[in-house]
Amino acid sequence: MMKVPTVISFSKTTSPIVRGSGRLRASLFLWLMLASVACACNIPVFRYALERWRPDPCDIVVFFEGELTPTQQSLVDALNPALETSASGTNAQAANVKIVQSNLKAPDAPLASLWQSISGDDRDSLPYVVVRTKLGPGQVINGWHGPLQSIADNRLLQSPARRELGQRLLAGHSVVWILVTSKDSEKTAKARQMLTENLEPLSNKIELPDGIGLPGSELHSEVPLLLKFSMIEIKYDDPNEEFLTKLFTGFQSEAVADGEPLIVPVFGRGRALEVIPASEMTSRLMEDLTGFLSGACSCQVKEQNPGFDLLLSVDWDTELYGEDAPPPPERTKRDRQKPVLLTIPPGSKP
Repeated sequence: MMKVPTVISFSKTTSPIVRGSGRLRASLFLWLMLASVACACNIPVFRYALERWRPDPCDIVVFFEGELTPTQQSLVDALNPALETSASGTNAQAANVKIVQSNLKAPDAPLASLWQSISGDDRDSLPYVVVRTKLGPGQVINGWHGPLQSIADNRLLQSPARRELGQRLLAGHSVVWILVTSKDSEKTAKARQMLTENLEPLSNKIELPDGIGLPGSELHSEVPLLLKFSMIEIKYDDPNEEFLTKLFTGFQSEAVADGEPLIVPVFGRGRALEVIPASEMTSRLMEDLTGFLSGACSCQVKEQNPGFDLLLSVDWDTELYGEDAPPPPERTKRDRQKPVLLTIPPGSKP
């Protein structure tokens, strides 16, 4: 029987990017600075993302040579549109994936370059799969790759941690902090203690923005609006979570090699804000990040906000709004309005 990863929670109602520690702190500081400049609406960032930001699809690139056998094609077809049955057995869940098939006898240039960049002893075990996660405009990370027949064993589309993550976000958790342990038990224990000691104080200290429900700041789903923070712990060598651990390690490979656990704050529809080595996470940084995600949404355009979307098998719109109700637009009418240009008269000469 598979075990659901450790979960601790407290609540209050009302190509990879390489980042050194200095660059990481600088980028987070810049986001927090920009978040305080102007507010487009009073909905918390985590709630706006849950209700409106549709997850970016992960590209599942299938390399093969010649033709796929019927058995191989059935494995590929099972990933598209990747429907699974929920734990309750009543609702279908669709993963945010896009299948791309590439015949190595006639590949297009970008995929040919991708294939040449892949290394590994099992590279010649065709068909071969590469999963690419979008980081931003023109930026991707190859988070997982391996033979097609190994997909089921590696739980590519679903895993206990991701299932638990989706359920908690739909239940109203504001931020779920993922802790990926390391081989260094002392560093892992220190990181676990730092997170757990801050969850309850943050739930009492952080406040929701004023004006929620006013025009331009309406809520659209029945999910309770809470300040609720929780932690999911994933063991670094858990075979069920290999997809996630490989993805996160790709961001901080040097830190992982040094025995660092990784901390990933997740919000919205499974959007990871950042992958942070545990040694760089402090109570102050945790409070700043939580405050940013719980504060008024300063920019409603998803692509202009930090983070990247995890591969989750959740039909978000159906879970939030039902089968027949249309979801709200990704951006409010106010945010789509064109700016008004004003003529500024020349200043008087001294």
